[in-house]
Amino acid sequence: LLDRLPKPDLTTEDWYRQTVEQLAAMNREAEGLVSRGKFDPAAEIITKGQPLEDRLLAVPRPTLAAMEAASDLDDLYGRMLLRNQHYGWARSMFQKNAVRWRVWKPQSPETAQRLQVAVKAIGECDRHLPE
Repeated sequence: LLDRLPKPDLTTEDWYRQTVEQLAAMNREAEGLVSRGKFDPAAEIITKGQPLEDRLLAVPRPTLAAMEAASDLDDLYGRMLLRNQHYGWARSMFQKNAVRWRVWKPQSPETAQRLQVAVKAIGECDRHLPE
């Protein structure tokens, strides 16, 4: 009987919204550090953000805001890996984003732009892989 009850929508819970906001703030902070050339502190923030990303994406249908925050974290991580010449690992981060935005419904100009950014970054990694 319990199997037939609808499962609660975890995306409506306070913890979910707060976690999205926290991850987005961490992304902004890390992005600012990267832009100032402070890569080690940015890497620490990225590492701390990964469990938050995992928690947000573990729900059955994550929100667009959660997907954007996860995408931003993965993009930043991918760019850090690319900078450090870890092309294969960087490519896998960008590939996650490409898949994420290729399957997202409904599509919008913003999600299409995010897909283009990911595909372009994959191409950049592919150019360096033979090195």
